[in-house]
Amino acid sequence: MTEATIFSLDIDGKEHLITITPLIKRISNGNLYLTGVYRLSEGKLGMGEIVFDDDMNQWEYTGTGDMNHTEAEEIARFIQGHKQSA
Repeated sequence: MTEATIFSLDIDGKEHLITITPLIKRISNGNLYLTGVYRLSEGKLGMGEIVFDDDMNQWEYTGTGDMNHTEAEEIARFIQGHKQSA
């Protein structure tokens, strides 16, 4: 995933449109590098990040607030699936 994507997530019976923005760095040779960090936001509200290991297998959610681990897992699986289909 190289572009920001919107993911619909049900939290406490309400639909939330979560923007997933990949953190991309430009390395010294000019190429782009996907860092495995995905920032989550809803509107202007930051919701933390999902951070993957190098193989995109293990992840952790760094945010706090209304989203629990199960909901963060839905987003992480979406990101993993999106990467595999690219």
